[in-house]
Amino acid sequence: MQPGIEWKILMPVGYMEITIHWLLIIKCRDYSKSTFSEGAAISCAFPELASFFDPAVQSMILTFENIRKQFGDLPVLEHFEGTFAPGELVALVGPSGCGKSTLLHLAAGLDSPSGGQVCADGRPVQGPDPRRMLMFQENALYPWLSLRDNVAMALELQKVGRRQARSQAVQWLGKVQLAGFEHYFPHQVSGGMRQRCALARAFIAQPEVLLLDEPFGALDALTRMTLQDVLLTLIRETGPTVLLVTHDVDEALFLADRILVFSPRPSRVLQAFRLSAEQKSHDLSRHADIRRDILGLLGMTQGKAARMSISSLSPTPTHSEVLAA
Repeated sequence: MQPGIEWKILMPVGYMEITIHWLLIIKCRDYSKSTFSEGAAISCAFPELASFFDPAVQSMILTFENIRKQFGDLPVLEHFEGTFAPGELVALVGPSGCGKSTLLHLAAGLDSPSGGQVCADGRPVQGPDPRRMLMFQENALYPWLSLRDNVAMALELQKVGRRQARSQAVQWLGKVQLAGFEHYFPHQVSGGMRQRCALARAFIAQPEVLLLDEPFGALDALTRMTLQDVLLTLIRETGPTVLLVTHDVDEALFLADRILVFSPRPSRVLQAFRLSAEQKSHDLSRHADIRRDILGLLGMTQGKAARMSISSLSPTPTHSEVLAA
């Protein structure tokens, strides 16, 4: 990074549940020039920052090199190695507490490994970056803002003008089938609609890496399948590299190009499954053998899978285990 550029983390005051979302939004200021308010100006002055604002640059390669992570005396990840290609969607499946979410936090720059390093396009990850967006299971919308303004804020915090940000927010709400609901507030719409809004907010900044931590885990089965279709459409349109943590094997089979199955902690990858590039369908009968193999690796028979979720494989978590999840 060039000298004379100050990187500031922006955190709204209050509503602590959603503060972490905005750790991923940053701004830059050149001490020798006036503050930039437009992404185009930043791109011209600093070419290395053009990818922040150029929609043609939409994905990056993520590399995990000999990653170790422990919380106190609790080892969670041991010698994890992984490379995730630009534009690839990889699902991480395994029991609760095995470190799947921890990997997302490391990739987002919200936490540091105990050993090894995470690299984005060959450069060590040393903190949050708007090109790497983390989306949680909770929609984390500001209750006092309309759906339009919730989405627009992702751009406003990057110094995009309010009028332009709101105009783009309306377009993205249309992409997630929320046209006509721009001026509604979060409490006035359903949980599925709030999560659609959260998707629009995640995609509007055109992240190169999208880190999804069970984004549809709290939704009913039908709504979840509908939003999986929406997510897949948005990914095909924008092309980010995606890491998806899920306890739903069928969701992984439908969305992913590749599935990594993790062991209990200290976790290791039991097996990787690469899925065919054919047209996606919720009819997963062609993946029946892979599904059976994944459930077998997780210690679940087909009968058990119909009665329990992967998350129930682990005992009640300790404080350290909650951090590791």
